[in-house]
Amino acid sequence: MAKRMKAGKCPTDELSLKNRAICNPVDFSEDVQYIDVSTGPGQHFVFSVEFCPEIPRLCIGFSLLQRKWATLSINQDLDVKPFRFEEMRTSEVIASITIEVDFLQKKTITQEPYDSDQMAKEFLMQFAGLAVTVGQPLVFSFQDKKLLGLCIKSIDAIDASQYGQANVEPKKTNFGRLLGNSVVCFEKAEGSSLNLTGKAKGKVVRQSIINPDWDFGKMGIGGLDNEFNAIFRRAFASRVFPPEIIEQLGVKHVKGILLYGPPGTGKTLMARQIGKMLNAREPKIVNGPQILDKYVGESEANVRRLFADAEEEEKRLGPNSGLHIIIFDEIDAICKARGSVAGAGGGVHDTVVNQLLAKIDGVEQLNNILVIGMTNRKDMIDEALMRPGRLEVQMEISLPNEAGRKQILDIHLSRMREFKKINPDVDTAELAAMTKNFSGAELEGLIRAAQSTAMNRLIKATSKVEVDPAAMEKLLVCRADFLHALENDIKPAFGTAAELLDHFLARGIINWGAPVSHVLEDGGLYIEQVRSSADCDLVSILLEGPPNAGKTALAARLAQMSDFPFVKICSPEDMVAFTESAKCLQIRKIFDDASRSTLSCILVDNIERLLDYGPIGPRYSNLSLQALLVLLKKQPPKGKKLLIICTSSRRQVLEDMEMLSAFTSVLHVPNLSTPEHIVATLEHSDTFTKQEIQTIYKKLHGHKVFIGIKKLLALIDMAKQTDPSQRVIKFISKLEEEGGLDPVSVQ
Repeated sequence: MAKRMKAGKCPTDELSLKNRAICNPVDFSEDVQYIDVSTGPGQHFVFSVEFCPEIPRLCIGFSLLQRKWATLSINQDLDVKPFRFEEMRTSEVIASITIEVDFLQKKTITQEPYDSDQMAKEFLMQFAGLAVTVGQPLVFSFQDKKLLGLCIKSIDAIDASQYGQANVEPKKTNFGRLLGNSVVCFEKAEGSSLNLTGKAKGKVVRQSIINPDWDFGKMGIGGLDNEFNAIFRRAFASRVFPPEIIEQLGVKHVKGILLYGPPGTGKTLMARQIGKMLNAREPKIVNGPQILDKYVGESEANVRRLFADAEEEEKRLGPNSGLHIIIFDEIDAICKARGSVAGAGGGVHDTVVNQLLAKIDGVEQLNNILVIGMTNRKDMIDEALMRPGRLEVQMEISLPNEAGRKQILDIHLSRMREFKKINPDVDTAELAAMTKNFSGAELEGLIRAAQSTAMNRLIKATSKVEVDPAAMEKLLVCRADFLHALENDIKPAFGTAAELLDHFLARGIINWGAPVSHVLEDGGLYIEQVRSSADCDLVSILLEGPPNAGKTALAARLAQMSDFPFVKICSPEDMVAFTESAKCLQIRKIFDDASRSTLSCILVDNIERLLDYGPIGPRYSNLSLQALLVLLKKQPPKGKKLLIICTSSRRQVLEDMEMLSAFTSVLHVPNLSTPEHIVATLEHSDTFTKQEIQTIYKKLHGHKVFIGIKKLLALIDMAKQTDPSQRVIKFISKLEEEGGLDPVSVQ
C-alpha cells in the first residue's frame, strides 16, 4: 500500500552526495532498498533509499538536484510505496551506462586532469546498487577534487538470465539498477572545461568545424579552387579531427594565414568566405589603420582587446574552445618591418608588431585563434610575423588563368542568366580568352560597364532624360556591349601598355633592308624561346645602335609580336625629376608587377637615360645601375616567364659599366647605309612618284649613305611640303646637310 508522505530537504550535505532518498527507519522495513515516488498521474520516479533517524517521520529528504529533476517542492504531498526489482516483468541488468559529466559549479575553470578510469572505479564503489533513470542528475565527489555534476545519458541492459554469456547484444533502456561490474563510460558535457583523460572517456560531442549548412558550390570564389584547397589542407584539416587524436599526433593547429597578391584578385572575398564556412565565432574584421591610436599604449591595447575573448575561452574550455577568427585587412599598415618607419611613429609601429607577435605565438600560447592577414605588399611585412607558428600559411592569390576567368564571369552572370537578361551571343569562354591578366574585380567591372552600355541604349536624350518602360522589360546585355566595354572602359592594371606601343609604332615598321629582317627574325626566336622552352624562364635582349636608328619602334614591334598578356614600358620619360631612390623603386615595381603574370614582357627604353648618364664628366647613377644589373638577372618566380627588351644608343658606355654581360643577346640596329636602303624607304612612302624615286637613286648611286630611319622619315615629311618641281633637289640637299650623304652634285 502507498503511503502519503511529504517532500523535504536532505538533512546534511554528506547525505546529498549519496544521490538517494533519505527516509526515517520507522517509515519502512529494513529490507526496503528502493521506493516508487508518485507526484501525479503517470509521474513515477524510483529512488534508492538511505535511512536516517534525523529526518522527520512521513517525510522524504531530497537534494536540490533530485527536487529539480522530479519537479518537487518542499512539503509537496507524495504517494510513496516500496519498489522491488525482483517484481518487474522483465529481469534486466545494466551492462553499460554512459554518463555526461561537468563541474557542478559551471564557472569552475581548471585544466587539472580527471582520470576517467579511476572515476569509473570510485563511481561503482559509491553507487553500486543505485537505481538510475536516463536524464537523472547525480552529484559525484571524486578524490576530494571539485564536485562533479553527472547526468545519465544512456543505459544498455541485458536479460539477467543471459548475463555473463558471450555474444549477447545489449539493448537500450530507460531505467535499471547499477551493478558492481557494470561498464561506466564518461562523456564531457558540451562546453565544459573539464579535462577528462583515460580509457573510460567516451566520445566527446563536438561541434563540426565546418558549418553544416555550408555549400562549397555557392562560395562565389572563381578561379581560386587550388588556392582554397591548399588553405583548407594546411589550416583546417587538423581542426576536423577530435582533440584527443590531435593530442596523440602532437599536432599544433595553424594559427595564421597570409593572403597576398595584386589588388582585386579576391583576397578579401576569400577571407570573408572562410569566416562564413567555419562553424566558429563571428569573425572580427579589422582594417589595419584602425588599430593605430594617437595615445601612447592605446594601439597595443587595441591588439590585446582583439584576443581577449579567445584568451578567456581558452582558460575556461581548454582544447574544446571554439575557434576565434581575426581578419586583418591591409595588414601591412600595422605590421611593417620593425625599424623601417622613421620618425616618432616608428616606435608605435614596432610595439604594435611586438604585441601582435606575442599574442599569436608568445609565451602564453593560444590554440583557439586563426589570424587571416591580407596585403598587396608582402615585402613590407615584418619577417618575424611570417615564420611557422604565426602567419604560417602564405598563399599568393594571383591573377586568374583563362579557366578561372570563365568561372568568375559565369558566377557574376548567373543572376542575369536566371532572369534572362543576357543575350545568347555572349560566350564567357570567348570573353575569358579576350581578358588576359584581368583580375576578378576588373572582370566584375567589365560586366558593370557592359550593363551600363546596354542600359544607355534605352535612354532617350531629349530635353529631359527618359527611359522607355516597354523596352526596359526587353533589356538584354549582348556581346557588342562587352566588346565596347573592353575597348573603351576597362583596362587591366597588369595588362598590355597597348596605347604606348601603338604610339611607338605610329609609322609602322619599314623593312628597308636585311638588318631589319634579321632583328625581327632573331627577336621572334627569343620570344618563342621564352614561351615554349621548359628550361628558360628569363630572356633579356639589348637592341643597340646609333641614335635615330629605330630601336624603340623595333622593340615595340617585338613586344607586340610576343602577344604576352603583360607588357609594361619602363621609360625615362615617366621618371623625370625622380630622385635616385624613387627611380629605383619605380623600376623595381615594374619588375615586381611582371612576376604576377604567367608571361610578361618589359620594354626598357633608352637604358642609358635611366642611368642618368652624361658624356661630360662622365656621370651616371650608380644606384640605378646596380638595381638594373640585379633585376636584369633576377629569375622570375616558379611558373612565370619574363622577356626583357632594352634599347640603347651607347653600347660602349654599357660595356664599360659591365652591363652587356647581363643580357642574353645583343642585337645591332644599324643606320641605312646604301642608296638601296633609301629607295626601299621612299617606296614605302607616298611622297615621291616612281620617276622621282628613280631620279633620286641615280643621284645617290655610288655615294656613301649613313642616316637613321627616324631622321630619314623626318626629311621625307619635310619634302612632302616642298614644291613638287623642287622636291627631289631639296630632299638630296637636306640629306647631305644632315650628314647622311657624302657631298654629291644635285644639278
